[in-house]
Amino acid sequence: MELPPSHFPAARAAAVAVGYLRYLRGGPGRGLQLREVRSARRQDIDDVGHKYYLELELEDVLDKGSTVNCTAEVLYHLGSKTSAPDVQVTVQGELRSTEQADKEFYNRIRSLEKELEAENIPGFILVPDSHGNVPPELEPIHLLAWAASGYVIWQNSTENTKFHLAQVKHVKQVKRSDEDLQFDYVLLLHEMVSQEVLPCGVSVLWHPERGARVCHGPGSA
Repeated sequence: MELPPSHFPAARAAAVAVGYLRYLRGGPGRGLQLREVRSARRQDIDDVGHKYYLELELEDVLDKGSTVNCTAEVLYHLGSKTSAPDVQVTVQGELRSTEQADKEFYNRIRSLEKELEAENIPGFILVPDSHGNVPPELEPIHLLAWAASGYVIWQNSTENTKFHLAQVKHVKQVKRSDEDLQFDYVLLLHEMVSQEVLPCGVSVLWHPERGARVCHGPGSA
């Protein structure tokens, strides 16, 4: 069944797909967000669930002129409130390289004499709110939180929810003996259907060669 791209179910499925991709491909040097839902279709699969087929246009918040198209499939399992949706995303084209930015961020954090700690970082980098914009030195920390929130959104969404990151309430770097960086976040997620704001604790490991991995948080193993 074809859906209007502006239809609420299409927008909710798109939020899950973008969250999934943000977790897989995002990090301190890249922030992917939805620019437009180009097309949407829903298939009702007997005894399985509802599957959405989407064509999306995404942009990198650090390079507004850089957009990519992608196709996504989001399957919500019938009657399940505990299983994460199954998501498949295919990016058409190349994303901007973050190799140099990742290396600089990694070396800067590794060279700190004291573990980084910050609080009350706004949810959106380039959109001012009551707290103002994100300080430039904290943009990579925020983008990493954005990637982590993508994981939480993917793992905890249902067909009737739509989450987005409202604020990084607190972040603290955790000292490690290996080569990974670890950040423990308290995120505030806004659920736009119920209008609830939900606190969420997430621990994230990150390395330039391995990307972001949520090691503790809602839905993590």
